[in-house]
Amino acid sequence: MATKHPWRVCFLPALFCLALAAYLPDSHLLPLRAWAWPALVLLALAGLGACWVLAGPGGMQWRGRGTMPIALAWLTVLGLALHGQFQPDLQRHALLALADREPGRLATLGEHLVVGYDEPGQVRELARLGLIGGLFISRRNIEGKSPDQLRVELADLQAVRRQAGRPPLMVATDQEGGPVSRLAPLLPRQPPLSSVIAPGRSSAGIEARAQAYGEAQGRALADLGFNANFSPVVDLKPAQPAGALDFHTRIAERAIAPQPDTVSRVALAYSRGLHGEGVMPTLKHFPGLGGVTQDTHHFTAHLDTPLETLAGRDWVPFRRILGQTPAMLMVGHVMVDALDKTRPASLSRPVIHGLIRVAWGFDGVLISDDMTMAAVYDRGLCSSAVDALNAGVDLLLVAYDWEKYFQVMLCLDQAQGAGSLALLEESQARLARLPWRGGG
Repeated sequence: MATKHPWRVCFLPALFCLALAAYLPDSHLLPLRAWAWPALVLLALAGLGACWVLAGPGGMQWRGRGTMPIALAWLTVLGLALHGQFQPDLQRHALLALADREPGRLATLGEHLVVGYDEPGQVRELARLGLIGGLFISRRNIEGKSPDQLRVELADLQAVRRQAGRPPLMVATDQEGGPVSRLAPLLPRQPPLSSVIAPGRSSAGIEARAQAYGEAQGRALADLGFNANFSPVVDLKPAQPAGALDFHTRIAERAIAPQPDTVSRVALAYSRGLHGEGVMPTLKHFPGLGGVTQDTHHFTAHLDTPLETLAGRDWVPFRRILGQTPAMLMVGHVMVDALDKTRPASLSRPVIHGLIRVAWGFDGVLISDDMTMAAVYDRGLCSSAVDALNAGVDLLLVAYDWEKYFQVMLCLDQAQGAGSLALLEESQARLARLPWRGGG
């Protein structure tokens, strides 16, 4: 005997699957996608079959109470699941077709993207066509590999660039030492940089120890084929421990010290050691996370410290080191309320252009923190990428959920076609000065 109201059986699973299918493209759910997309397809087909059976002897005539909307919900789940599963491939094909028609324009935009990847074959063609400017290597790229295997992999991608007549790729990682050591255990794990000022160690030797630390790290990285490192962390160490919802930032564990002078001394010597071995240092995470309690990987975050305090304390290490080294600066996704309450620093023209470029006079390379972090991703990845470049950021990092790169590039191409990217020429001049591009 058929169930009188099939919607009672179908409603809850349809609602759950619809919510999951709608939210699954979000970067937070990246670990689930490999099995969730095909599972949703199968569940949607099963749900449609159940609605058909439970509609009774007349079959699916869309007249049973609740049957039609639930069946439509399962159809929507099926459509979303198929779209999500194949969208990156469709975007990739669209991007490669555009590159075939307008290779110069796409290569110009590609210079501004630094991407992660799972397998080197995924980025080989992008590297050859100039659709990316750099690579971010993380723990997923070293699993099961020896140092020689990674060295050969990176050299092969650089050879692809060279054979195509293109400048070398930036090859970067997060090898801070301590808890953030993306290449461990491939490279020996170092203690955190703060270890150079550990209790009982002479204050007179701080700079020498920090420089030696940077030199050792730089030699190891350069030997594998890296030319940039997203380190040192120059956020001031906060007095309070990480909040309960701070799953990833955890600055208290990564920062050098709470005193700006100490941070400046250690990070400057470290940066000189790293750079002396041919690896570009990157100061992070401007505007400083020492006074921020929210984790921008997951939430909007505000820095409500007065400008006078920031200038005399939190920003001291950034300015001192940028003035004495060729380091890059990574801009994070925190809102500096005193300058811009509506946009994160990475997207804010008052912060990037008004403060860093004009007030500080910094004309070096700015790179965003990962654009798939929720603090910017939730604002719209397309508009955020355009806003970041128009604010004066030079490089956009798309590392964790790396396939979002295709969406970013298509959006930037559309904006460039509409004349909405105004600062690319200035930015390209800065990128051309990077050492691996032939600059100083």
